[in-house]
Amino acid sequence: MKLCVVGGGSTYTPELVDGFARLRDTLPIEELVLVDPAADRLELVGGLARRIFARQGHPGRIVTTGDLDRGVEGADAVLLQLRIGGQAARERDETWPLECGCVGQETTGAGGLAKALRTVPVVLDIAERVRRTNPDAWIIDFTNPVGIVTRALLQAGHRAVGLCNVAIGLQRKFAERLGVAPAEVHLDHVGLNHLTWETGVRLGGPSGEDVLPKLLADHGDTIAADLRLPRPVLDRLGVVPSYYLRYYYSHDEVVRELRTKPSRAAEVAAMERQLLDMYADPALDEKPALLAKRGGAFYSEAAVDLAASLLGDGGSTYQVVNTYNHGTLPFLPADAVIEVQAAVGRQGAAPLPVPTVDPLYAGLMANVTAYEDLALDAALRGGRDRVFRALLSHPLIGQYEYAEALTDRLIAHNREHLAWA
Repeated sequence: MKLCVVGGGSTYTPELVDGFARLRDTLPIEELVLVDPAADRLELVGGLARRIFARQGHPGRIVTTGDLDRGVEGADAVLLQLRIGGQAARERDETWPLECGCVGQETTGAGGLAKALRTVPVVLDIAERVRRTNPDAWIIDFTNPVGIVTRALLQAGHRAVGLCNVAIGLQRKFAERLGVAPAEVHLDHVGLNHLTWETGVRLGGPSGEDVLPKLLADHGDTIAADLRLPRPVLDRLGVVPSYYLRYYYSHDEVVRELRTKPSRAAEVAAMERQLLDMYADPALDEKPALLAKRGGAFYSEAAVDLAASLLGDGGSTYQVVNTYNHGTLPFLPADAVIEVQAAVGRQGAAPLPVPTVDPLYAGLMANVTAYEDLALDAALRGGRDRVFRALLSHPLIGQYEYAEALTDRLIAHNREHLAWA
């Protein structure tokens, strides 16, 4: 089996490689190719990746290259983990929206739209090159904004599934608090990427006992603290929202906070410099503890499970993924990309049935889906008016004066990445 990671020079990659090494019986990789145009970073990351494989006795071969076509040739699956414009672009995404009183964040709101506009054309070009080389390869997208990027891939006819680590992170935390193995915890997870709610926490599978009420009663304070939401909010909702919902439920409070502290991008950039210094140490042969603070916790386990299900012959497994709605949520279009539990196998991902969704969540999902329609249109066809329409439709913006000002700033800060600007 050959896997290719595009964006293999990311400081995330040792987390992924560690999972491939530990879980080699689940996903028996013979060749792992790391592709990245940043040769210096790729050399450091590739060296550590080989040492991790060697330490854990993995027999697979690790290849590094800046040649995308060579990297994807013959790959059974291609994992995308890109950041077009790097941390510098992320820093801007998190900064200029605050000038208009809106959340500055890399996947949500105006910053998320900027990232989508930079990313979608590049990802579609990569996917076309994968299809020319190996039309049967699966594309696993971890590149944000995952919902919009996955929808672009699916609409272009690619064999693609979107992946996020929010669900697996909550599963692991809930399992620890319940004192059970993570595999015993099945989440009733519903929504869009970075706009999700856990409406049930079941033991043993989709039809197991729902222990969410007990979990909230016994551990509500800890869960609320993790989400940085007041405990009474969880009690009134009766569900566990993704921590990204804080940008909606506490928007103005978050804006005030973001205006008074360094950006997350600045923190990550400093962390990346430390990590790359560590990766350069030839004695380092395991992922450093600092990597846990970088983000992407449990990404490797989720990626291994997904790739193994798509490429294996052991039948379907239940996993939270991003895929076409196809009637699962009847209040959304069939071609919307939703994030739900799905039966995943060699034929792809088939969403499991979802009980009736509370209008409190359904309304916000419908609004953000409409925004994602407009965002993808802007990413594919460009133009100031399309950018404005997408921004005006977003529930975190919604006022024409904000949308006008944000449109000007978005284009000014991203002109080098926008072919039409």
